[in-house]
Amino acid sequence: MSFGMVAIPVRLYLATESTSKVSFNLLCPVHKARIKNKRWCPEGDHEVAWGDVVRGYEYEKGSYVELDDADLDKLPLHSSKAIDIAGFIEDKELPGALYYQSAYYLEPEKSAAKPYALLKETLEKTERVAIAKFALRDRERLVSVRSHDGVLVMNTLHWPDEIRSTEELELPDDVKVSPAEAKMAENLVGMMAMEFEPDEFKDEYKKALMEVVEAKVEKRQVIEAPEPETETTVVDLMSALKASVEKAKKGETARGREARGGHESLASRKKTTAREKTVRRKAS
Repeated sequence: MSFGMVAIPVRLYLATESTSKVSFNLLCPVHKARIKNKRWCPEGDHEVAWGDVVRGYEYEKGSYVELDDADLDKLPLHSSKAIDIAGFIEDKELPGALYYQSAYYLEPEKSAAKPYALLKETLEKTERVAIAKFALRDRERLVSVRSHDGVLVMNTLHWPDEIRSTEELELPDDVKVSPAEAKMAENLVGMMAMEFEPDEFKDEYKKALMEVVEAKVEKRQVIEAPEPETETTVVDLMSALKASVEKAKKGETARGREARGGHESLASRKKTTAREKTVRRKAS
């Protein structure tokens, strides 16, 4: 990683992994047999083993030039050899909802412990994020580097031209929200505010899928998901907000929290904490 005139040798490790165990096979609709995907050469009319496949770039219609790993290692790009930091921005300047892709942990070589720690601490103190370019897996990528939980994390980012425009969306114009509606919505958000604890969210998809699979194998009726509550029309917006707030106050959102993975709102958590403190004081 290149930080001004400072070079920080690092190793990259994927920070995430897919834990979804659900996968489907493609079947023939007639014989119900699994379909095979073959790499086929139309010129020689034969199958090509995966280990024999070579990489090619079509420089004109029907004409290709072969490129191997050695060729790609020779690319005249500084970013092919280093995470080339171009500058530092404030975190709020990076619209993560659109730009973020994969995450990687950066681990320093033993000889780079001090400059690694220096960059990490500097990012923390300045509350900045490094923006860099890096050639990874056959393409140059825009990346960000930030400090997170004591380690530098690199996120690959979408290039600006990969972000689709919102101009084609049919968005409502001149929608007026009354002060009363806005206040009621704010109250509802406050009632449902919670601390983000990712471990409490569970992936329920596989469990639900297995229930459907077992029902079909055993030729019994599939238990379907309950129908969602009736959609709120614009006319009923205020009454729906009031009902939602009342529901939150009465603690009737427990079923919803359980469905989300067990989260509780900050309001209920604060009440619980207060009760626990009271009990402890009485016990002492």
